Amino acid sequence: MALQMLYQGELGHSTDQEVVAGFLPLRAGESDTYQELGRLGLSPKAIQSALDYARTLFLGVSEHRDEIDEMVRAQAENWRLERMPAVDRNILRLAVYELAYQSDVPKLVILDEAIELAKRFGSENSGRFVNGVLDGLLKSHSFPGTLT
Repeated sequence: MALQMLYQGELGHSTDQEVVAGFLPLRAGESDTYQELGRLGLSPKAIQSALDYARTLFLGVSEHRDEIDEMVRAQAENWRLERMPAVDRNILRLAVYELAYQSDVPKLVILDEAIELAKRFGSENSGRFVNGVLDGLLKSHSFPGTLT
């Protein structure tokens, strides 16, 4: 959901408030996505918790976007941020935010989730690209939290 929010905000040129408001039907249980998540066995409480966390991640990335983008730019030497596929760019933003500001999530979990998102929603090479950038950032920065 956080990736969807980031993607929608960037490509739809939506404000943070518009993006968050677009997910309110999910909170109220009034969307096809909510029904699908329920069929997958997620309780209403789990869906609400996931939505709250996605909102926290989305707003955190938005608040720290300049700093996050600079870290990604510096690590992806041969890639301009603007030339990266939008999915890859937003997965990197999400992962870097979590690395820098969500110290309760182990770093390897963040990397694994980002790579899986890239493989699922990106291009054939997205998983390797995201892995390379994030691995380089882990080696060149001291992020808070544990590795595992």
